[in-house]
Amino acid sequence: MWWLLFRTRFGLRLRATGENPAMVDAAGVSITALRYRALMLNGVLCSLAGSYLVLAQNPAFMPHMTAGRGYMALAAMIFGKWHPVGAFLACLLFGFLDAVSIRLQGVALPLVGAVPVQAIQALPYVLTVVLLAGFVGKARAPKALGIPYVKER
Repeated sequence: MWWLLFRTRFGLRLRATGENPAMVDAAGVSITALRYRALMLNGVLCSLAGSYLVLAQNPAFMPHMTAGRGYMALAAMIFGKWHPVGAFLACLLFGFLDAVSIRLQGVALPLVGAVPVQAIQALPYVLTVVLLAGFVGKARAPKALGIPYVKER
């Protein structure tokens, strides 16, 4: 994704569309078509992630199997300051926290003793909120994120 966003013409136009769509429109690029292509790419990547979740991680479909990972992905984007490499590193951190929560289930901790399984399972989500509240600093989202573009006449 880093290469796509920072080394291709499509990525440059897409990032410019997120910051100032009027300038991209002035350059003669269709904002609507560009955003729909990005949305289709998003759908492809999300379908690959969902198929991995169903086929590789847990070979059976269960309701609520994502268990709040969409929230953690948004938190990784914010924690990574809206940059693909930072988001990747944040995802590695959150994945490590999820692995620690799986590993600590049923283990008696020193000085604490037996901790309820629910408290251990909530550990990645609690630490995500703590990391976002305390260590993010200033993470500036693209200016035109979520704002529909209306072409002026």
